Amino acid sequence: MAQKKKEEKMVATSKVDLTQVKPYGDSLNDGMVETAFTLPVPHGEEANEAARILTKKMGLMEPNVVYSKDMGSGYTFFVVYGKCVHTVDFTNIKVTKVEVDVMSREECGAYWEMNIGRPVVIVGASTGTDAHTVGIDAIMNMKGFHGHFGLERYKGIEAINMGSQVPNEQLIEKAVSVKADAILVSQTVTQKDVHITNLTNLIELLEAEGLRDKMIVIAGGPRISHELAQELGYDAGFGPNSYAEDTASFVLTEMVKRKMV
Repeated sequence: MAQKKKEEKMVATSKVDLTQVKPYGDSLNDGMVETAFTLPVPHGEEANEAARILTKKMGLMEPNVVYSKDMGSGYTFFVVYGKCVHTVDFTNIKVTKVEVDVMSREECGAYWEMNIGRPVVIVGASTGTDAHTVGIDAIMNMKGFHGHFGLERYKGIEAINMGSQVPNEQLIEKAVSVKADAILVSQTVTQKDVHITNLTNLIELLEAEGLRDKMIVIAGGPRISHELAQELGYDAGFGPNSYAEDTASFVLTEMVKRKMV
């Protein structure tokens, strides 16, 4: 089955000039794009025309307002189709990402048994004023998310989820008291870049107390990338569509690499 999927993927990409990639709508290279937005104008034909003109200024050709809805208070929501004439050279794209072979939960357990053997302590929290726990719960809690069990189910891992709105100082204090090998920080609230301020503060506190190099520190959230996390002083950053196995694989292999066993 895996070989069949691989062959299907190769067949699909063989038809595409990867140096000139365009959006795919109804047919290859038609450039069709769907965009959605809200304008502070009352619903009506004038509003639809405003959306069409604006979409054309965005660079989409033949814009067509396929849906609009009165949102009340003088606002209108639109869905607009249009054709993108621009292309991107996919072969020239370089992305900073976590370089780790992601293992399944069972493989992580076997790796831990063979290379570490002692309990691996991981402390996680949504810090600062962030009251959202969905991200940290998905990674830490036994139930996990979308069929991906959390770290509490992993062999050899002691996962401590401190919940939300945890001050950075309190997170560090807990990590020290339990002799944590890794700290996980989830940031969902990002208005006015508060997540950057909060993440930066945690690293500064760890460095001030001489603890930064003694722990693996990871950030995660909808606007977190590996590149951003590294810029802020973290070992890794995991964004959307990341699960417990991504985190576990990184922590376990990084511990072995650093000889933290």
